Amino acid sequence: MSECNKKKNMSKCNCSYNPCDRKGVCCECLVYHWNMGELPACLFPDDVERSYNRSVENFIKTYQERGRWW
Repeated sequence: MSECNKKKNMSKCNCSYNPCDRKGVCCECLVYHWNMGELPACLFPDDVERSYNRSVENFIKTYQERGRWW
């Protein structure tokens, strides 16, 4: 398995929660949110992500309303 490239990942991370010690460490972020019944910020459009409602239900609702490419 390759090492995490935090610097590269940060360029695509739209997480607006500060302070978050998982920014750019996608494997930790995904596990954390999945354990909370959520999905990570990067799967949401920026305006939805800022609501901090990262529930699977909110993802499905957003996907149904906006389609795959918001």
